[in-house]
Amino acid sequence: MRRILAVDDTRSMLGMLVECLQDGGHTVFTANDGVEALAALSEHCPDIVITDLNMPRMTGLEFIDAARKTPEGRLLPMLLLTTETAQELKDEARRIRATGWLCKPFDADQILGLVDQLT
Repeated sequence: MRRILAVDDTRSMLGMLVECLQDGGHTVFTANDGVEALAALSEHCPDIVITDLNMPRMTGLEFIDAARKTPEGRLLPMLLLTTETAQELKDEARRIRATGWLCKPFDADQILGLVDQLT
């Protein structure tokens, strides 16, 4: 069982992600944007983060970049889950050391397999 921080500003998407992860036997904490996610890092000490890209206040890329500068987030696996496919966004994700890039709609088995593989 892993501790997972799921970050998405769309309630229905966050609900589906939480259900998938909980069905996989994991403990899930949630945040609605990158600002909340940064606070949740130190509060919940997750084993992995799965974050949306496009969110208000702080995007997924901004969140990962900021998290990488904290002790809790420096080495933490962080996956982007998004509908975006632009190469420049993927290049930016690599630059800030995002662990992976997943496309919505997500495949539950793929997400659970990555959680097991990365933690």
